[in-house]
Amino acid sequence: MSALREAIERVNIAKSVCGQKEDIKIVAASKYANADQIVKLYSQRQLAFGENKIQDLELKLTALKMLAIEWHFIGALQTNKINKLIALRPALIHSIDSFETAKAFNDRLLRANRTQRTLLQINAAKEPTKSGVLPEKAIDIYNEIVSTCLALKLEGVMTIGAHTDDQKTIQKSFEITRKIYEQIPNATVISMGMSGDFELAIACGANMLRLGSILFKR
Repeated sequence: MSALREAIERVNIAKSVCGQKEDIKIVAASKYANADQIVKLYSQRQLAFGENKIQDLELKLTALKMLAIEWHFIGALQTNKINKLIALRPALIHSIDSFETAKAFNDRLLRANRTQRTLLQINAAKEPTKSGVLPEKAIDIYNEIVSTCLALKLEGVMTIGAHTDDQKTIQKSFEITRKIYEQIPNATVISMGMSGDFELAIACGANMLRLGSILFKR
């Protein structure tokens, strides 16, 4: 069985266990994958891939331009590289991490006469090493971005599960994000869950997963 098929089966089992009826989109996190590995996965009908670094996204997008890949940007944003990222036209940016970042992005999109689909990153575990808005400020910031940054098309939220082996702590970070998501009108995407915790993320309501090592292990 291919790694992709195995992952899809695990996703379907997790959905069945928790009664999740919504479709779940898998974004293949290709940070450590080379072009051949991406082509192999694409040939198995995995169409969405996510990169953490703008320079890697540019290199892989150029090398694989003959493929109809849906590229996502899932890494930390640096304001000095916004113009480069805009030029690459990713399908979705997962990591708007503050109102200031959103404003800088919006201003440059307006100059380029462009719009961009995005998610607001939430630091649900309040970890100092992670980017993202604090949970208690997330709804206000989300609404402020929607009302003032018209070139950004916010579609929902993203979080990275708590960095710990304690399942209850990881679950809590996902549940906090889910509660925020449920309070946002018209939000459709809740991106959470990676290779080590995606089944728990599904149980907490994720409808988009960012899977890396389990897809590229073979």
